Amino acid sequence: MKIFQRAQRSLFGEILDWMLTPLLLLWPVSLALTWLVAQNLANKPFDRALVYNAQALAQFIQVGPGKRVRFNLPQPASELLRADDSDNVYYQVLGGNGEFLSGERDLPKPAAPEPNEDIEAPEGAHLRDTEFRGLPVRVAHLWVRMEGSSQLALVQVAETREKRSVLATEIIKGVMLPQFAILPLAVLLVWLALVRGIKPLAELEERIRARKPDDLSPLDDHAVPQEVAPLVASVNDLLTRLKDSIATQKRFLADAAHQLKTPLAGLRMQADLAQRQESSAEDLKQSLQQIGRASVRATHTVNQLLALARAEGGGATLGQQPCDLARLTIEVIQDAVPRAMERHVDLGYDGLEAGSPDVTIPGNPTLLKEMIRNMVDNAINYAPSTPGHQGVITARAFKDGLSRAPIIQVEDNGPGIPVSERERVFEPFYRALGTNVDGSGLGLPIVREIARQHGAEVSVEDARSGQTQPGACFTVRFSG
Repeated sequence: MKIFQRAQRSLFGEILDWMLTPLLLLWPVSLALTWLVAQNLANKPFDRALVYNAQALAQFIQVGPGKRVRFNLPQPASELLRADDSDNVYYQVLGGNGEFLSGERDLPKPAAPEPNEDIEAPEGAHLRDTEFRGLPVRVAHLWVRMEGSSQLALVQVAETREKRSVLATEIIKGVMLPQFAILPLAVLLVWLALVRGIKPLAELEERIRARKPDDLSPLDDHAVPQEVAPLVASVNDLLTRLKDSIATQKRFLADAAHQLKTPLAGLRMQADLAQRQESSAEDLKQSLQQIGRASVRATHTVNQLLALARAEGGGATLGQQPCDLARLTIEVIQDAVPRAMERHVDLGYDGLEAGSPDVTIPGNPTLLKEMIRNMVDNAINYAPSTPGHQGVITARAFKDGLSRAPIIQVEDNGPGIPVSERERVFEPFYRALGTNVDGSGLGLPIVREIARQHGAEVSVEDARSGQTQPGACFTVRFSG
């Protein structure tokens, strides 16, 4: 759980954090590495001086009569060896048998050389760190082989570490003090670079804020950085879809207003006729009948408008569940039987039984039932209802034998739809010419919209090709 959690993420702050955090973490690492390097650099010149002194002292070891080892150090050399203002220098010379010859008796002895060790090599002098009289010292020791003997003499030169510490401190100061000035400067430069880097985002924000509410034109994606171009492209795509949606909505509202104007005008005219003083009871009755029919037409149009709006927006808000197409079709047929009987239309179902898994799909049952109801209502409207030519409507729910796709069909024996108008009948408020059927022209658009939301396609063809009344067969084919 984050204790300090921002209410909203800041891209600027997050990038700044990710840039400065490694910088601040590497700074102490740099300090440690600089200290190690400074220690190494400070040791090298003084180590060379110690080795030189040890080799110089080795030159004064001599073998006298009787193979007796002697060490004669001139006074000037002794004074020069000890001439140091800041450090103490100690030396020790031991003979081949370990006898003390000169220097400090208590200076710690090193380990004896290995039998196969080449003490004559240039790097024969060895360096080590130890303590002498409570002080840390750096020691260079050298094993010297006596002439005519296999014995080894030992020469040691020790020096306290004061000069080394002072030099290492100076190196560290020379390296680290500039960093104390460079680090804040680096932070400032990083901050300025980020401000400069995100400036195009601020400019894009200003351009968007300066737009008028009705300005849905695309944003200029050439004036933004490459990383922001996909975001601008997505916003432009959203603006385009929003513009098309608003245009469709305006066109739809204009068409809806035009369609509602006729029944509302009829209602007003019939009300005016009924209010005339010379109107008889029969005239008043006819006016009321006309008012009733006009109100039914207006109610049907409003209901269809609401159904279409629900179909266009319902797919994203209503959940999906397994839907039995056969059961939904049978329920719609049962609800439509009274209206079919009133118009003397033979309405029936010919398909799979309810509960069949072959016609069960994931979908929204409310919308699917609305789609089937509009198909059946359209067929009842256009099916003949004369004594000489009774209307016959058959609804089906089955599965295609080839594609194994669930299918819903509604077939009638009406006048059919010419090939030139089969695509236009799915446009809002369009009705085929030459028909006197009351309707809003919204049923089939509702069918297509609901089918589209369920991944299905709607097609129409003649039910009985070549006949005077070819009829119409509407097919909704779902994906298999």
